[in-house]
Amino acid sequence: MTTLTRGANARIDTTTTTVAVTGTTPGSVDLFVFQLGKGHKVRRDEDLVFFNNPASPEGAVSLGSPGQVRLDLAAIPADIERIAVAVSVDETVPGQLSAVPALAVAVSQPHGTTVSAAAEGLTTERSAVLLEVYRHNGTWKIRNVSAGWDGGLAKLVTEYGVTVDDAPTPPSSTTPHGSALSTPAPTSSPAMAGASTPDLGGVRTVAAEAKLSLEKRQKLDLRKKEVAKVLLAKGARDYVGRVILVIDKTGSMSSRYKGEVQEIVRRMVPVATQLDSDGQLEAYLYGDGFAKLPDVTVDGADKWIDKYIHLHGKHGGIDYDRQIGGVNDEIPIMSEVLASLEKNTAVPTLVLFFTDGGFTKRSAIEKLMVRASSRPAFWQFIGIGRSGFGVLEKLDTMTGRTVDNAGFFSVNKVDSLTDAELYQLLLSEYPDWLRAARAANVLN
Repeated sequence: MTTLTRGANARIDTTTTTVAVTGTTPGSVDLFVFQLGKGHKVRRDEDLVFFNNPASPEGAVSLGSPGQVRLDLAAIPADIERIAVAVSVDETVPGQLSAVPALAVAVSQPHGTTVSAAAEGLTTERSAVLLEVYRHNGTWKIRNVSAGWDGGLAKLVTEYGVTVDDAPTPPSSTTPHGSALSTPAPTSSPAMAGASTPDLGGVRTVAAEAKLSLEKRQKLDLRKKEVAKVLLAKGARDYVGRVILVIDKTGSMSSRYKGEVQEIVRRMVPVATQLDSDGQLEAYLYGDGFAKLPDVTVDGADKWIDKYIHLHGKHGGIDYDRQIGGVNDEIPIMSEVLASLEKNTAVPTLVLFFTDGGFTKRSAIEKLMVRASSRPAFWQFIGIGRSGFGVLEKLDTMTGRTVDNAGFFSVNKVDSLTDAELYQLLLSEYPDWLRAARAANVLN
C-alpha cells in the first residue's frame, strides 16, 4: 500500500477505481463529489454527486455503500479536468472535521493497487476536500489535498460554482433532488487549485519539501516567497498549470555548464512549486535535436542535476551527442513543446527557455510563434551572454498573433541576478498573458 501525505500525489490507471472514505456518517459527516471543468467549476448541478444525486449524468461517478465512490475514469467526459472528493459536517451538528476519528481516503483498483491518504493538518475546518483525482499529461493522478473551510458546506459548494439556497438536507429528507442547488456563472479560480493550498501570503508548499534539510528548506522558502510576491503583485495567485524548462546544450554553452546551468535549474524549481499543478518541473535539453528528461522534483533536484546536466556522453539512457547534438536548431524542440500544448488546451503553461543565441531561422520561428499564439502557453525566452539573439529581440513587434505570447530579456550571467531580480524578469509578463489569453479564449 502506498501512503500519500498532505500535498503528495501518485499516478493511477485509467480504469474502474474505488474511493473509500472512512469517518463519514450520513446526516453527521456527509460525502460530496464534484466533477470540475474549466476554471475548476462544476458545469451544472448534476456534476455534484451526493446523497440526493448519487450518480453523475453519464454514470462515470457514482456513490455505492456509505463512504464508497466508484469512478469509471475512461467514461469521465473530456471537458472534466478533475474530481474533488470532499466531506462536510452537517449544519445541524457542532464541531470540526479535526475531531472526526479516522477521517481518511483509500483508493483501490481492480489489479490490487491501493493508495491511502489520511486527512492531515485540519484544525477548525467544517468542510474540506480530502482528495483530488485529476488529469496530467494524458494520465490520471491523485493528490492528498486535506484542506478546506471554516464556513462549512455553503463555502465548499460555492467555491466550486454551486449556489446554495438552503443547505442539502440529510438523506432521510424527502426534499427532491435539485431544489437546493443551482449553478451560477463561473467566477475566478479557487485558491485550492495546485500542488497544495497556499498560505495567506500566497506561497504554495509541496509535500516533498519535508524531505529537505533545514538549510535547503529555508533557501527554498525564501525563493518561493519571491516568486509569490511577483505573482500576487500581478494578480496571478491562483493560476496553477504547467511549467516547462528548456535549456540550450550546445558547444557555446560549455562554460555555463560548470555551475551556472546547475544553479538555473535550482532557481526554477521554486517557480514550479508555485505554478505547476504537481509542483514539478518538466525539462528538456536541446541542440539540433532534443531530449525530454524526467521531471525535476523539489527533493530530487540535486541528484537530477548530477545525472542530467552534461554536454556530452550517455546519461539516463540518453546519448547526449547523437540525440541532442551540439549546434543550435530551435525548430525541433519548439515544435515538440507546441505539439504537447495541443493536447493540454485548458492548462495554462509557462515555457522557460534558456539559450545563448543562435536563433538563425527567423522566418520559421516567427511562423511557429504565430501558430503557438492560439495555444495556452507563454514563452519566456532568457538570453544568456552578449551574442545576438536574432528574432527573440523582435518578439514585442511580431504581428499576426492571437495574443502576445512571448517575452525576452538577456543577461550576461544569470548568477549575477538576485532571486528577486530574476523572478521579476521571468514572471512579470506571464500574468498579463493569462488575462489576454482568457479574454481571447486561448485558455478555456
